[in-house]
Parts: sequence; structure tokens; C-alpha cells
Amino acid sequence: MSYFGGLFSSVFERRFARTVSSDAEGQGMGELSLELLGAQGEVSGSTLAQLILEQYAGADADDKRGFFEFMMQELEIDPVDVVESLKVYKEAPSKRSYRAYAQASEPKRQELLRRLNRVPGGTERLVAMRKDLLEMMREDVKLEPLDVDFQHLFASWFNRGFLVLRPINWSSPAEVLEKIIAYEAVHAIDSWDDLRRRLQPKDRRCFGFFHPAMPDEPLIFVEVALTQGVPNSIQNLLADGRDPIDAEDADTAVFYSISNCQAGLAGISFGNSLIKQVVADLSHDLPGLETFVTLSPIPGLTKWLSTAKAPSLQNASVQVQAAHYFLEAKRDDKLPVDPVARFHLGNGAAVHAVHAEADTSENGMAQSRGAMVNYLYDLSQITTNHEQFVTEKTVAASNEVRALSASVSRAT
Repeated sequence: MSYFGGLFSSVFERRFARTVSSDAEGQGMGELSLELLGAQGEVSGSTLAQLILEQYAGADADDKRGFFEFMMQELEIDPVDVVESLKVYKEAPSKRSYRAYAQASEPKRQELLRRLNRVPGGTERLVAMRKDLLEMMREDVKLEPLDVDFQHLFASWFNRGFLVLRPINWSSPAEVLEKIIAYEAVHAIDSWDDLRRRLQPKDRRCFGFFHPAMPDEPLIFVEVALTQGVPNSIQNLLADGRDPIDAEDADTAVFYSISNCQAGLAGISFGNSLIKQVVADLSHDLPGLETFVTLSPIPGLTKWLSTAKAPSLQNASVQVQAAHYFLEAKRDDKLPVDPVARFHLGNGAAVHAVHAEADTSENGMAQSRGAMVNYLYDLSQITTNHEQFVTEKTVAASNEVRALSASVSRAT
């Protein structure tokens, strides 16, 4: 009976879905959205959500902008309702008055996004939708409140509890490997042979965060080299024909590339959790590892040097320039100018060493005159470094880096 009951239910649902689709023919995304918000049934809601997402996927830029404007204007909060419901809650706090205030304070577009997210593939499509929104916001700041709603929901949907850390290696599905090539944002992967050199050797590792709703789409991944000693050059680290070492002989794990993969998840932080989880896993699997460092680019160095005020800095070595940059180049909020520095220092790392001629690629020479930096993740100091950086804006740095920077002050 359960088999026939399920069969009957499936046939009924398909017929009902076709009826909903037929009734919705000719309606735009705005009209369908209002229907979806009023829908009570699971089948009708799922069908309407699919129709909206399919229409959006096939829409041009003007229609997409029109949909965003609809959400901004028609699915906005009512300030009067918010104020009145807050007044009632303040005068008579209760479950009922709080619920009324919470409902009034949440724009209806958040519920629309939740309902769109319920259908298969909905999460991935909403991530793509936010990518479009972010691009349009560059020219239309009036759309920014809508992005606040996306960020609010994505922060919950993509929190650490839902993310799955998976190793990525030469045996991973080709679909995933192709995306690693496409998403690599620090050191371009030129070919499948180049990818093989990064994944197949016994002293190489790669890890990525995945979400159950997007199982074949990495959210962020990190490439790791297992070495003896701290490296000072990306050319040497990625050299073709180098001799791999046994993983058990390595004493250092080097995070040399961290790439965010989904433009639609900009502002949703994964890197902190990723590095800490990878450090924990590597420490467990390879107890001989003693040092955890990055080999990182310095994307803002050349630009900053063009505006630097210290006269002697222009003639100093690039190592001195970079050291001074990390310790002295600050934004108005007293945080480092360099975005990579803000990321790693905010995670509790320290500026460990700077290296000249570490990245002689065209991009490396353009952005930092070939210099690179090691950020050290000292497990005994991460918490202290993080707290001092957040509360006091203190940049944790080695004595070597501080001495290099101080030499500029002495010269001036």
C-alpha cells in the first residue's frame, strides 16, 4: 500500500505542478514572488520557486535589475509597523508581542529568499544571484539594503557547522579539479600538468570547504606544500622537476595559495576556519610538523610605495620596504592597508619574514616588486596575536621584520 500510495502521490504532485505552471504562464518574477509568499502548499510553493529561478536565470541585466528593485520597493519593511510593534513589545513584553515586532522588522524579501532556497539547486542559484547584485551595486547604491538581507541569510546558511572539509587530490572528480584550475586566484594553474605538480606529489596537499547544497562547488580551497624549513620563493616551491620529499620528513607546512571560489559569497568569511581546521588535521596526521607558515603575496606594496612619504624608502631594498609597509602602512581605522595582511593578522598570525625575488612572475613584479612574505601561525600565540590585533591594532611581527622597518626610521 505504501508503494501505491507513494506512486499516487507522485502522479498527483506532477499534475498539480503542471497546473500551477500553466496558471502562472505569462506572469513576471514579481507577480510569481507575491504568489510564492502567499502559497501554503509545498508543491505549489516549490513549483513557483522553480519558475522564478528559471525566469531569473534566463533574464537579461535590465530584467534582473527590475527584480531587485521589486524586492527593494514591494517587499520592504514598513517603518510605522516596526515602531508601533516595538512600542507594544516595550510596554507589554511577551512571546506574542515579540513575534509581532520580529515579523515587522524583517523585510518580506528575506522570506522570499528562504522559499527560493528550498528547491533543489536553489542555494547555488541564489549565490549566483547575489553575484549579479554585487556587480549592479557598483553603479546603484540604492540596492545595498537588499545585499544586507543576502548577507544575513548567507551567514547562517554557510556557517562553519554546515561546511565540510574535503581533501582535494589527483584522484578527485574531474569536475572538481577543473574548478580548482578555474578558481585559483593567487598563482595561476596553466595546465593539467601544472595541476598534477600541485596535487599528486607526496609532499603536497590541498583542502577545500564544501557545502551540502553545493557538493561539487568548492567555496574556498588552500594549497599546502610540506617542506623542510621555511621557503623563500614561490618559483622554487612550484618548480617543475623538483625532488619531492616524504611527507613524514617535513617539518613545515606552507599555505601558499588560498582562493575564494564564489563571488556571490563575498564578505562571508571561510578562511579563518579553513586554516585552523587544516592545521589541526595536518598536526594529527603528521606529528613531525613543527612550523605552519604561509608564503603570501603583498598585493598593495608597489601602489603604497608610489605614495610613501619616507624619502629614504625609495632607495631601500625591497625587504626593508616591505617590512616598513607591514608595520607602518595603515588605513584610517589603524588597520594595515594590505588586505592579505589584515586577513592573516586577524587570524592570529605574525609577519615572520619578507623575501626579495620571491615571485618573479609578471604579476608578482607588478604588485610587490617580486617580494613575498611568510605569515607564521604559532599555535601558542594565535589567540594572543588575534586579541591584540583586534583590540589594539597591534601588528605581530618577528624581531627580524621589526629591525628591517626600524632601519628606515634611523636613515631618515
